[in-house]
Amino acid sequence: MAGALVLAGCGADDEAAAGETGSHEDGAAHASGEEVTLEHVHGLGVDPADDTLYAGTHYGLVRISGDGELTRTADRVQDFMGFTVVGPQHYLASGHPGAGQDGPANLGLIETTDGGQTWRTLSLAGEADFHALDAADGMVYGYSGGRLLVSEDGEEWADRGGMRIADLAVDPADPQRVLATTECGLMVSEDAGVSFTAVPEAPLLVLVDIAADGGQAAGVVPGGTVHTSTDGGRTWAERGNVGGAPEALTVDGNEVHVAVDGAVLASTDGGATFTELYRGQ
Repeated sequence: MAGALVLAGCGADDEAAAGETGSHEDGAAHASGEEVTLEHVHGLGVDPADDTLYAGTHYGLVRISGDGELTRTADRVQDFMGFTVVGPQHYLASGHPGAGQDGPANLGLIETTDGGQTWRTLSLAGEADFHALDAADGMVYGYSGGRLLVSEDGEEWADRGGMRIADLAVDPADPQRVLATTECGLMVSEDAGVSFTAVPEAPLLVLVDIAADGGQAAGVVPGGTVHTSTDGGRTWAERGNVGGAPEALTVDGNEVHVAVDGAVLASTDGGATFTELYRGQ
């Protein structure tokens, strides 16, 4: 059943999210075996199995080693839109098939439990193209076609209604609680997306994430300034700057990774300072 989610003045029921890009159907142009680069990074996540950073990109799921080397997982060229790590070698994603792959144009919610070597469809094949996706403790939140969808098992979904969302972050301490970045500011729901209220005095974030241990949240404004929170996104402090418009963000303990302008920047001091982990040629 559709919820009554309406944000007056925030472009409710609009098909395009703030910061959301259209589908990239030209992803099939890249053939497997080509040199791996990071183009159109749609999601970042750290696998707790080995603390390796992964990027869901326009041209596959890419492993980024500690010295910045890139490896396309399973040599699979596929447009990964929404992407999130939910456990050791366990990821959820959405997107579009690559060259020579069967399946509908919109893959719906897909899942891997072997670190991206193989994927299976969970639900919404041919229907959903999640441009924002996050999950915690079995609760899955996805944003597709201008609507927020919520599931308790990744298979059956509740439509919470229309709003313009750039990013989502589920609170691991309370999976009924989710943060959403919108053009009206940072919003929070305490009831699994049924209703939202503004987070008082929060910065105008475009990306947001909460670490799996719940200890730290981080967000980035469109210009690249990083803000962090130690109380689940209720209050924020300005930290460092990544020097440009962010594409993707992940927080793992005190480490913060941000994709920006063909590069991935890493912070080990909670977002205060950043170094280049990878930069394309």
